[in-house]
Amino acid sequence: MEEIEIGFHPLTPKALSRLPKRATEGAAGWDVQAMLDETICLEPGQRTLIPTGFAMSLPEGYEAQVRPRSGWAYRTGVTLLNTPGTIDSDYRGEVKVLLVNLGDEPVWIRDGDRIAQLVIGKVLPVKFVMKEKIEDTPRGEGGFGHSGR
Repeated sequence: MEEIEIGFHPLTPKALSRLPKRATEGAAGWDVQAMLDETICLEPGQRTLIPTGFAMSLPEGYEAQVRPRSGWAYRTGVTLLNTPGTIDSDYRGEVKVLLVNLGDEPVWIRDGDRIAQLVIGKVLPVKFVMKEKIEDTPRGEGGFGHSGR
């Protein structure tokens, strides 16, 4: 399998030891941690932007998707508001994670908590072409809920 190099730039000394990590060899996502000076209480229905303390450089033709951690979402109701969030190859700012508490109880977010995962993907080059008419399919214009009937 092809391995790509992603530049990791720690923005604080503490981030030096916080490279994204996979929980298992077969994991698709790389866990990222909260970089906080103080613990944050995320109340039900509340959202907040959590810093990670690092920036990164993706090669052109790749993206990073920021996704929720499923176990944490199941246990607490905390998920990502814009999921998946996209980090483009030309972005060089701090990676931040937009969390929302959809659960019934407050959730405390502490420095070092694993708050999300990054999944790296290839972006295919495309060209949009103007068409007078597009090809028909058996599904046609059937949208939301169409395939569940």
